[in-house]
Amino acid sequence: MSGFLGNLLDGLAAIALAVGLPIAAGGTPPLAHGYVEGEYLRIAAPSAGMLESMSVARGAQVAAGAPLFAIDRATARAERDRLAAALAQARAQRADLATGKRAQEVAVLTAQKVRAEAALRYSTAELARQQELVARKVSSPDKLDQARAAFDRDRGQLAEADAQLAVAALPARPEQLRAADETVTQAEAALAQAERRLADLAPVAPTAALVEDTLYNPGEWVPAGSPVVSLLPPERVKLVLFVPETTLAGVVPGGGLTVRCDACPPGLSARVTRIASQAEYTPPVIYSVGSREKLVFRVEARMETTSGRPLNPGLPVDVWLADVRPAGAGQ
Repeated sequence: MSGFLGNLLDGLAAIALAVGLPIAAGGTPPLAHGYVEGEYLRIAAPSAGMLESMSVARGAQVAAGAPLFAIDRATARAERDRLAAALAQARAQRADLATGKRAQEVAVLTAQKVRAEAALRYSTAELARQQELVARKVSSPDKLDQARAAFDRDRGQLAEADAQLAVAALPARPEQLRAADETVTQAEAALAQAERRLADLAPVAPTAALVEDTLYNPGEWVPAGSPVVSLLPPERVKLVLFVPETTLAGVVPGGGLTVRCDACPPGLSARVTRIASQAEYTPPVIYSVGSREKLVFRVEARMETTSGRPLNPGLPVDVWLADVRPAGAGQ
């Protein structure tokens, strides 16, 4: 019986080789054919301008946070500086409203109070003297009335000086302080927006990646929103497979796959991330005589083990079901 099975496997292998199908080490035809696909990050600036500098080159590896390029930022810097000055002015006005009058102004009011106190002492003494003279019938009632009026006047001026000193120590009205706070908040928001716009004109790499392409040269005009650098992070390299409907039942999201490609080391594996809900005909890019006219389902998978570097997009691959449990499956 074992001899019969061996002959059968040898026959299947011969047929697979005749029609161009790869064969696994155990003589099992692949579950599906596919290719490597990259999900590129195309980095652009939100505003148009001349490309000031390019900090990366095609084919280079770039670290997360590393500068990529810079659009001319002279206008953006000037606007940022203007808004920074406006914020400083708003904060100074708010602080001025909260501290009352200046020391020099308080000194003037204090001098006015001293003068009012001196005037009141004189008018108080004059009133007492006139009262005594009128009582002795030496002075006329008119002079007594004048002395009493001067006393009332000087007493009122002293009260006014006291009130002015008290007001000088107070901050502005609550409504004025709230309005000043709103002005400061608006100025801070405008400055933050200008800082963000300035940073957007010189973006950095959002993650470690391969610089797949640079699309402009320094000195060229870059339209707003036009990609300048194309990045390919290693985690955004995926496999696109086309599984025949007859074998789709063995493929589940999270299921493991064994991967093989030309010149790739052994032991590559991937895990299924997505299965299309509708079937399609095998695309022309998959050159397999045995499955050319069959209905297949598009399946996407992420590599779990690699050869030390991401597989190149467009590389043809063949996959087999791995003898592992899907991620997250129960025991």
